[in-house]
Amino acid sequence: MRIGRVETTLNYVLLAVFAVGALVPLVGVLLSAVTPEGELRVGFDLPSRISPENFASAWQEGGFSRYMVNSVLVAVGVVLLTGLLSTLAGYAFATMRFPGRTVLFYVTLLGLMLPVESFVIPLYYDLRGWGLTDTYWALLFPQTAQSLAFGTFWMRNYFLSYPASVLEAARMDGATDRAVLWRVLVPSARPALATMGLLIAMWTWNEFLLPLVMVTGETWRTAPLGLAFFQGQHTTQTQLLAAAATIVAVPIVLLYLFGQRRFIAGMLSGAVKG
Repeated sequence: MRIGRVETTLNYVLLAVFAVGALVPLVGVLLSAVTPEGELRVGFDLPSRISPENFASAWQEGGFSRYMVNSVLVAVGVVLLTGLLSTLAGYAFATMRFPGRTVLFYVTLLGLMLPVESFVIPLYYDLRGWGLTDTYWALLFPQTAQSLAFGTFWMRNYFLSYPASVLEAARMDGATDRAVLWRVLVPSARPALATMGLLIAMWTWNEFLLPLVMVTGETWRTAPLGLAFFQGQHTTQTQLLAAAATIVAVPIVLLYLFGQRRFIAGMLSGAVKG
C-alpha cells in the first residue's frame, strides 16, 4: 500500500511534535547541569558560562561511583539470566507438546500484568526469611523474575515465526532438541535477543521500588536509588541535582545509541513476523 504525500507530511509533523515534547525537558535539565552554582536561571536562559565542575561535585558528593557499579552489575546479571531462561522457556512453549502447556504459558504471562506494588511487601518478607535482603541476590532474583514473563513471550513468538520446515530438516538430519535450539534457532535470533536485552537493561536500570524495599544499606544502592537520596540532601541545589540526574541517565542513553541499529532491526523483525 502506497502512502500519499499528505499522509507522509502529517506523519513527519506528528513525529516532530513528539520529538520536541520529549527533548524540551532534557534540554532544560542539561542547561541546569552546566549552569554555575548560585546563578539564577529562568526558563531556557543560557548560562553565563559552561560549568562542567557540577558533574564532578555531584559525582563526589553523591558517591555515585559505587551506585553506578551496583547498577551495572545488577543490569548485566538480570539481562544474562533473563536471556538464558527466556530462551529455554520460549523454545519449550514454541516447539514442545506437553500437558498444561497453554495454561502454564498464560500463568507465565501474569508477570506482565501484575504491578510490582501488589507483591513487593510479601516478597520482601520471603527474601528476608531466606537471609537475602541487603544482598545482590535481592536485586537480581526479583527483577529477573519480573522480566521473565516478557522475555518468554518475546522469544516464544520469535521461535514460532521460524520456518517449521527448517526445524524438521534439522531433526531429520539427526539434530537433537539442544542442537536445534543452540545451533539453528539462537544464531538466527540475535536481533530479537539484542532487542530484548536492551529493553530489559533499560527497565532494570530505571527500577526504583524494588531496590528501595529490598536493600537498606548504602553499599547496595543502585544509581536511581542513590539519586533519590542525593535529591533529599540537596533540595535547593538545582545545578547539582540536574548534573546528578544526567550522570545517572547517560549510561543507558549511550547503550541505546550504541545498539539502536540492532534494536530497530529486532523490533521490525518482530513486527513483520509477529
